[in-house]
Amino acid sequence: MNYNLLMEEEIKKLKDQTPTLLLHACCAPCSSAVLERLGNYFKITIFYYNPNITEEDEYYKRLDEIHKFIKHFKTKYKIKIIDGRYDKNEFFNIAKGLEKEKERGKRCYLCYELRLEETAKVAEQYNFDYFTTTLSLSPYKNSNWINEIGGNLDKKYTPTYLYSDFKKNNGYKRSIELSKEYNLYRQDYCGCIYSKTSK
Repeated sequence: MNYNLLMEEEIKKLKDQTPTLLLHACCAPCSSAVLERLGNYFKITIFYYNPNITEEDEYYKRLDEIHKFIKHFKTKYKIKIIDGRYDKNEFFNIAKGLEKEKERGKRCYLCYELRLEETAKVAEQYNFDYFTTTLSLSPYKNSNWINEIGGNLDKKYTPTYLYSDFKKNNGYKRSIELSKEYNLYRQDYCGCIYSKTSK
């Protein structure tokens, strides 16, 4: 499935409309290229909800970096941010019994699901037209899983899931360029203790 093409087709349907989009973001570097790509088509609110980040300092460091980036990065429509709650036990509860799973295994699937479902709930609560996530920008994340989960949530919640594969069209490369340009902190692990120890 070409999720990038699906996204482009959805954008073409918008024509002169500018719908609202709740964009789940894992960090500033991944947000950068996605905001550049979608900023002319949607009124975007970033939703920072990442209970998978084990260390509190790391969690707030990434959140601060998003706020810093948004302050300086200009798009057609002003970007807003919703700071999600931080409770790492929400992640540990879904990871129970899967602590020894390899990276990109079932634990990661459930982690994507946890964060995307919360995004869909908040999108519905605040009447957003669309929701999606920056997660597919990373070459280390399974875009098929992310879009499968998003598609399932699309049936469960009112807002439309925007299919995407942001690593396409050199998206990941562009995020590296923007990170250098804006001097963004780039972490070298996903966030959970298991991804850190398996490096």
